[in-house]
Amino acid sequence: MVTRWVISRPWRVLTGAALLGAVLGLWLMGAHPQFSGGGYLATGTEAARADAVLAERFHAGLPDLVLRADARSPVTDEPVARAGLGLTADLARQPGVERVYSYWNTGAAELLGADRRGALLVVDLAGDDATTARAAERLVPRFTGRHGPLRVSATGTSYVSAQATAVSRHELLRAEMLGVPLTGLALLLAFGSPVAALLPVLTGLFAVLGAYPLLCALATAMPVSALATNLVTALGFGLAVDYGLFLVSRHRQELAATGGDNREATLRTMRTAGRTVFFSSGTIAVCLTPMLLLPVPFLRSLACAGIAVVTCSGLATTLLLPALLVLLGRWIDRGDPFARWRRERSDESPLWRRVARAATARPLLAGGCCVLLLAASALPFTHVRFGVTDYRVLPPELESHAVAAGIGRDFALPWDRAVTVLLPATDAVEQEAEVTGYARRLSARPDVSRVVTGLGTYAHGREVAGPTPGSLLQITDGGTWLAVTGSGPTSQDPALVRTLRALPSPGPHLVTGTPARVLDTKSALAHSVPFIGALLIGCVLVLLFLFTGSVVIPLKAVVLAALSLSASFGAMVLVFQEGHLRGLLGPFTVTGELETSMPVVMFCFAFGVSVDYELFLIARIQEEYRAGADCRDAVVGGIARTGRVITTASVLVALAVLPLLTSHVVLLKMFGCGIALAVLMDATVVRGILVPAFMRLAGRANWWAPAPLPRLHRRLGLHTAFLPSAPAGAVPAQQKQTLRKKIRT
Repeated sequence: MVTRWVISRPWRVLTGAALLGAVLGLWLMGAHPQFSGGGYLATGTEAARADAVLAERFHAGLPDLVLRADARSPVTDEPVARAGLGLTADLARQPGVERVYSYWNTGAAELLGADRRGALLVVDLAGDDATTARAAERLVPRFTGRHGPLRVSATGTSYVSAQATAVSRHELLRAEMLGVPLTGLALLLAFGSPVAALLPVLTGLFAVLGAYPLLCALATAMPVSALATNLVTALGFGLAVDYGLFLVSRHRQELAATGGDNREATLRTMRTAGRTVFFSSGTIAVCLTPMLLLPVPFLRSLACAGIAVVTCSGLATTLLLPALLVLLGRWIDRGDPFARWRRERSDESPLWRRVARAATARPLLAGGCCVLLLAASALPFTHVRFGVTDYRVLPPELESHAVAAGIGRDFALPWDRAVTVLLPATDAVEQEAEVTGYARRLSARPDVSRVVTGLGTYAHGREVAGPTPGSLLQITDGGTWLAVTGSGPTSQDPALVRTLRALPSPGPHLVTGTPARVLDTKSALAHSVPFIGALLIGCVLVLLFLFTGSVVIPLKAVVLAALSLSASFGAMVLVFQEGHLRGLLGPFTVTGELETSMPVVMFCFAFGVSVDYELFLIARIQEEYRAGADCRDAVVGGIARTGRVITTASVLVALAVLPLLTSHVVLLKMFGCGIALAVLMDATVVRGILVPAFMRLAGRANWWAPAPLPRLHRRLGLHTAFLPSAPAGAVPAQQKQTLRKKIRT
C-alpha cells in the first residue's frame, strides 16, 4: 500500500524529501553536539561504586588532566619550585577547575619523577565527560609548553577524550571526502550509467543526513561516543548502497521482463527486493537492539547510532528510491554506452552458476572444505586476550599518548598498576592500629610491591616512609583509602584484585583502580553477553521464519553466520593483538590485547550484515523453488541470479568502510577491518559454496516447519509475498492467476 502511494505521487515524495533534507542540513550547520570520548568501562560494578565514593568524599579517582613538568635541574631547586607553585596556583584559578594537586603543594612522592627532574600536576575538572573534555581542550594550549624553567606537556582521561574526539572529527571529514567518491566510482563501474550509480549515493546521503541529527539529539540525553559519528557515515553509506544496488538491479530486470512497463516494474521490484530490504533493515536493527542492555556506555551509544542509521537507510530505500525509479524509467540507463548489451545479456552470472553447480554436485566435499577453512581461520581466537581502551587507542605521536607512556615509564606509581582499596567506614585516625596493621599485612604479600596510606608507606611488612602533606588526601572524616602497587603487571593480571577483595579488612572495603576496572568490565560483559546473544539469535530466528516460512533455513543462517564471524575474529587477533600484517593497515600500537567490547560490536553488526545477504539470496532461491524448479535447480538459479549483485554489494560495503581501515584510531581501524573481512568472506565462501552445499543436502527439508507454523505463516499473509519474475515479454493474466493459486496451495 505504501509503495503504491509513493509510486502514484512521486513528485510529492521527492519534494517532501528535499525539504526535509534542507531543514536537517541547515540544523546540522548550526548544531554543536557534545560527544563523549570515553565510556569504555562498565557501570554498576564494584569499581564504579568505589570511584563514585572516592570522587564524592575524597575528590580522588581517575585524573581528568595530568600535566607533566620537566626541568633541567631537580624540581626541588628554588627557581623550579617557585615556578611549579606558580603554575599550580594559576591553574587552580581557572574556570572549570575544582582542585589541583602537584608535587610542590603536596610533597607526594608518587608525583615526583625517578630522576627528580620531573613532577606531575593532577587536575580535577568539574562536570561530566563531555564538559571535562572541553575544559581540557581549552586549558592544555595555555598551560603546556615553556613556563619559565619548566617544559610542560599534558595527558589524562579528559585530554585523551578531547584528542580522540578531534581525531574522530577529522576522520569523519576524510571519510566523507574519500568514501563518497570511491563508492560513486564503484557504482559507476557496476552499473555503467551515471544515473543508476547516483541513486544509491543519494539514498546513502539521505540516510546519513537523517541519522546524524538523531545522534546529536541523543547526545543531550546520554553519553554518545564520538566514534559513533564515524560509524554512522560508514554504515549508512554501506547499507544504503547495498540496498540501492539490489533494488536498481532488480528494477532493470523487471523492466526487461515487463516489456518496459515502468510502473509495473517498480511495483514488482518493491514486492520482491523491496520486501527483502524491509526485512533486512529490521533484522539488522534487531541485531543491534540487545546492545542497549549492555552495561558499557560506549556499546550502548554505538547501538543507538547503528539503529538510527539502519532505520534511515531502510526508509530512504523504500520511500525515496521507488519515487526516483518510477520517474526515471528507461532514463536509468542514460549515459551507459553498454545499455543495449546489458539489456540483452542474461541477468545470470555464468561464473557463479558454475560455482553453484560444482558445490551442489559434491556438497559434502565442498561444504567440508569450507568449514575446515573457516575453522582454521578461527583458531587464533582461541588464545585471545581482552583489555579495555586507554590512551593507546590514539596514535603514538599524539601528545596525550606519548606523555601517558612516559609517566608510566618514569614515575614510581604507574597509573595502570595502582589498585585502590577504599575503606569507607574506617576512620584512619581513631582506628590507626587497625589500618597500619592491615597495610603491613598487605605489603608483606609476595604479589604486592608497596602500600601507600594516609599514615605512611609500607613495603615488605614494615613502614618505609612516614606521612607527607599529600597523605591528607587519603583521609577524610570516617574513611580512608590505600594505594596498593603490585609486583607484576596487574593491569593484565586480575589475581591481585581478586585477592584484595577476598582478604579481610578493618571494615567494609571496595577495590578499584585500572586493574579492577578492567576486570569488572570483562566480568560484566561475560555475564551479559550470553543472554544478549541468545536474545539476538532468537529474534533473528523469528524474523527469518516470518520471511521464509521455514525453521531449517533460519537455523542454517545463524550457524553459518557464526562460523564466518569466528573466522573474522581469528583474523583480528592475528592483526591487532599479535601485530601481524601491520604494514597493510598503517601504524598502530600493538597492546597484546583486543578491546573487550569490539567482538560484541563485531558480532552484532557483522551478524546483521551477514543475515542481510542471506535474505537476498534465499528470497531469489525461494522464488525459483515456488516457480516449479527442483531444489538443486532453484539453488543454482538463485545463486546465478544474485551472485554478481551480492559480490558487488560486498565490495561496495568494503569500500564504504575503507576510510575506517585507514583511520588513526585503533578502534575504528579494527571495526573497519572486521566488517570488511566478514562481509567479503560471507559473500564469497559462505553464500557461494557453503549455502548451496547445505541446501543441496537438505533438499525439500529446507522449507520444512512444524505443522502449526505454516498455518501461522499463511494466516499472516506472508506466504504470498514472493512472486517469481515474469519471463521476457508480457505475462498472460491467466498464467499469473494460476501461479498465484499454486503459491497459495
